[in-house]
Amino acid sequence: MILPATRPLGYAWRMHDSPPPGYPSSLRIILPDTAATEAFGARLGLTLRAGDVVALQGDLGMGKSTLARAAVRAALSEPELAVPSPTFTLVQSYDGPVCTVWHVDLYRLDGPEDALELGLDEAFAEAATLIEWPDRLGPYLPVDRLDITLREDGEGRVADILAGPSWTTRIEELRP
Repeated sequence: MILPATRPLGYAWRMHDSPPPGYPSSLRIILPDTAATEAFGARLGLTLRAGDVVALQGDLGMGKSTLARAAVRAALSEPELAVPSPTFTLVQSYDGPVCTVWHVDLYRLDGPEDALELGLDEAFAEAATLIEWPDRLGPYLPVDRLDITLREDGEGRVADILAGPSWTTRIEELRP
């Protein structure tokens, strides 16, 4: 069962603040174009392991799905794999050589309790989980996670990253 997080909702998403306690590592990556976003996603995919939770935050059109698709392809070592958006199915899962990868889009959920019906507790324990619109999980979003917030930066994007404790030894692998 998913247990509520011990920190208040939104605790790690105020990217203008200093990283919160328990998030010893942070990183900013400039993404000037879609190719840079896909390359970042590929690096992310190569670092994924069972139990990882990646919270993808950002407005519509910021590149969350592009990033997640590239991560799934890299994690599965299948660069040409068709990775449909889970916008309507809510969850797409993929069996990979290192672990199963769940791509979750919670945009259409009405409340955090709706997420419990998706079996996310299983994914959090046994798979790597990429979550678009993680704020929809409310108190059920795991505290130990990798937060990636995408936002506009001129013609491109910037990714602000906060690494929870299980990511501190891997965050440098995300650098270009």
